Amino acid sequence: MAFLDNSGDIILDVVLTDEGRRRLAQGDGTFNITKFALGDDEVNYELYNVNTGSAYQDLEILQTPIFESFTNNTSAMSSMLVSIPRNNLLYLPIVKLNETANGTSTAMHASSGSFFVAVDGNTEDNNGSTALTSSVAFGANGIKQGFILGFSTQKESNYIRLDAGIDNSAVPPQSRISDDLDETQYTIELDSRLGSIISVKGDVRLSGVVDDDNIALYTVSTDTDPKFVYRNTETGTSTTTQAIAGARSTYLEFRIASSIDLRQSDFLFDRLGGTSTLKDEGETNSSNVKHIDTLVKVTGLNTGYSVDIPIRFVKLNQ
Repeated sequence: MAFLDNSGDIILDVVLTDEGRRRLAQGDGTFNITKFALGDDEVNYELYNVNTGSAYQDLEILQTPIFESFTNNTSAMSSMLVSIPRNNLLYLPIVKLNETANGTSTAMHASSGSFFVAVDGNTEDNNGSTALTSSVAFGANGIKQGFILGFSTQKESNYIRLDAGIDNSAVPPQSRISDDLDETQYTIELDSRLGSIISVKGDVRLSGVVDDDNIALYTVSTDTDPKFVYRNTETGTSTTTQAIAGARSTYLEFRIASSIDLRQSDFLFDRLGGTSTLKDEGETNSSNVKHIDTLVKVTGLNTGYSVDIPIRFVKLNQ
């Protein structure tokens, strides 16, 4: 990676992503750029100095070296810029992980700070046995907090939920969020070698576009994916079920199904992961597991707001 010196003239450095280069290389005349995105990952807005003259307040920001363009889409633009025509906004919408929407069903694992995906039946509940001494995902009171059933996709399971809206009570929940701030579309990015995105009940499996880095991109919206994106009509102020303090937009719910490779082989665990010991609070038994840590990235397409969700795929180490 390199930096461009923009202390003088403004430099516009543009490259195609890997996916764009692939489509261009097809050479069939169908390649046509219709949209582009801008990001500001390298900019530190805390450098804005209000205690100096107006001509110098943003000088350090404008003179910050910027990244040279690179084609790897998994590394480029973690934060996207968006254009909102209005200049009278006091608060901007966000996308926020909701860990209290349905008791502990949407909460991360208490001690690890991530969601665990049990990749096969043996890891979930000893292949359905009532003797749970070899189980990882199930406990005496059902599925443990933070565990998603990645193998038994038709069973009721914990899941992931994200809420969109204005997270400030100055804009009360009873207020209707304006159309230009309403989040109606999301993208979900996940390593396709590890898993795929399914609905909470497991009856719908999304089809994603997989790039050259094995990252699957899924796009869902209120219009086409009613089992993933829901309109948030709750107007109460309780924080026991709601993550957004102010006006609410939509919320996204999904689960992760483990891949065939993780279920049937240890190859990816040995190549990409490691081993660890799992022991939940209040439990006497511990389990030795193989694990792979990754991130699921969720981005609101209207607001450009993104959230990285830590995921750990686990398999009993036998």
